Amino acid sequence: MIGDQQAGEHRPVKILVVAGTRPEAIKLVPMILALKASEIFDPQVVSTGQHHEMVEEVFGLAGIEIDFNLWVGGARNELNDRVREVMARLDDFIRVEYGADGTVKQEEVVAGNYPIAILVHGDTTSAFAAALTAFHLRIPVVHVEAGLRTGSNLTPFPEELNRELITCIAAFHLAPTSHNLQNLIKENVPVEQIFITGNTGIDALEWAAGLNVEFSDPAVAEIAASDRRVVTITAHRRENWGAGLQGIAGGIRMLAVDHPEDRFVIPQHPNPDVRRAWEKLNDLPNVCLTDAHSYPEFARLMARSYMVITDSGGIQEEAPSLNKPVLVCRDSTERLEGVDAGTLRLVGTDPSRIHA
Repeated sequence: MIGDQQAGEHRPVKILVVAGTRPEAIKLVPMILALKASEIFDPQVVSTGQHHEMVEEVFGLAGIEIDFNLWVGGARNELNDRVREVMARLDDFIRVEYGADGTVKQEEVVAGNYPIAILVHGDTTSAFAAALTAFHLRIPVVHVEAGLRTGSNLTPFPEELNRELITCIAAFHLAPTSHNLQNLIKENVPVEQIFITGNTGIDALEWAAGLNVEFSDPAVAEIAASDRRVVTITAHRRENWGAGLQGIAGGIRMLAVDHPEDRFVIPQHPNPDVRRAWEKLNDLPNVCLTDAHSYPEFARLMARSYMVITDSGGIQEEAPSLNKPVLVCRDSTERLEGVDAGTLRLVGTDPSRIHA
């Protein structure tokens, strides 16, 4: 339909890019910058408002303005509330802003007045809710970071099922690796709808590293400037809340006690339930509990580290790209390439396995 425009006309088509969390924003930065640089697309950036300040910070560092904010949030953190709220607000926004009514609007797309697609990233609940909203409005979905699988719908929870459901909805699947492509083919996704694109997270890491920012926490700056080995730790996944996080904290305590010469830096997730898990480490002089870093700061911290311990999905890709080994505090991973290469080791949340 883009090719139907008259020669010489320049009417970029709109594409909505929806982000709810900081990890989504980080990995979408290269995509948005590429879309903005093209003469074909006019990306409209939509923040759900779930992690608004952190998303705004990431996009601001890249010079990306948020065009629309849905202001989803509030005190409740229940998954069904999140799905319902994102869907209702995104649906209202698209209907009001573009006149969506559930019908295909090819002429409006070509004229640059209606989104040709909605682009979502990864496996968050916001991404799934946005994809389902687009489907109901008959707007095609482009899924970035498609085809990652652990084989169990409960690990990670709810992300594994989120991405499977997005696969059922998406019109185009941007897979980071050939392994991800094969996963999609096994699920009967037409191969002509799959594109191996590499990992936008690595592109974002290179962008962030080039900013060369200073550490905002003096304690972290002092550790980074020392000759001590640094171990960076992050943990926040929903399936690890409670006993899982307590187990991870117990394993870190054992490591810190056995290696007093090393420094263990823990940038804390803003969720208070997650932060409470680290309280048992407050008495250890070689453990530094710090607030969440900006992404460029965190990229610099990983580069300075000897090793990374995490339950994060994205960090399983980023740290190995910096030649840092990773202990993964999960029993399964969708990043099997790292396990096969020996850069990732699955240790779960048992303190003794983390310490081993």
